[in-house]
Amino acid sequence: MRKLDYNAIVEKIVNFIRKKIKNSKVSGVVLGISGGIDSATAASLAVKALGKKKVLGIIMPYYQNKELEDAILVCKHLGIYYKTISIKNIVDEFEKALNFKIDKLAKGNLMVRSRMVILYGIANAKNYFVLGTSNRTEFLVGYFTKWGDGASDIAPLLSLYKTEVRELAKILEVPEKIISKKPTAGLWAGQTDEDELGIEYNLLDKILYRLVDLKMQKEKIAEDLNIPLERVLYVEKLIKKSEHKRRLPSFPKL
Repeated sequence: MRKLDYNAIVEKIVNFIRKKIKNSKVSGVVLGISGGIDSATAASLAVKALGKKKVLGIIMPYYQNKELEDAILVCKHLGIYYKTISIKNIVDEFEKALNFKIDKLAKGNLMVRSRMVILYGIANAKNYFVLGTSNRTEFLVGYFTKWGDGASDIAPLLSLYKTEVRELAKILEVPEKIISKKPTAGLWAGQTDEDELGIEYNLLDKILYRLVDLKMQKEKIAEDLNIPLERVLYVEKLIKKSEHKRRLPSFPKL
């Protein structure tokens, strides 16, 4: 992977956040706190940039689980004001209004989009920006909900791969419990990112870096990492399949 100066990266991102907030004439930032490493890292950077009084954490569980406890831990660790808003009634009413059965994935996307609506409602009311928590790995393989957690005003982690966010979190002194836990979107019981993606982040990032940044030949990547070529082709397929998520809606040229 890339050799990065994480202290310099912290400074660069902090300055980016500070400048964007000042130039946009907004009063602060609001973000969803999931109890995971990405939101904890993004919140830590925002506190460094703006101070804890200008960072609002919103915890939006669908059901009670350990992620809720971890989200509260992050907020208390940073000393930021936070609010817990259950999305269960909102999502269930949405599902009822649709009047047809939706599968687990569709319901998960509905949950994520409900959170986005809440964040933007609060942002509008308080003259805040919505602070995104997506990282480069998720962005490249499309591991986010379109118009859901992919929607934000600024995205401080979008240039960093998941494994790099982990290193940044250590510099920022994110609680070890948050750093070492298995990443999950918390959309259903037992769900983990790596199970859903079908590949571990450590390997995924190595493939993505070589494929996207270094533009290496696929056969060379497989040889370099001592893995079957099928693994590289699988990652390439994830990128291509999710291309629509990284673009604005297509339209005919007239």
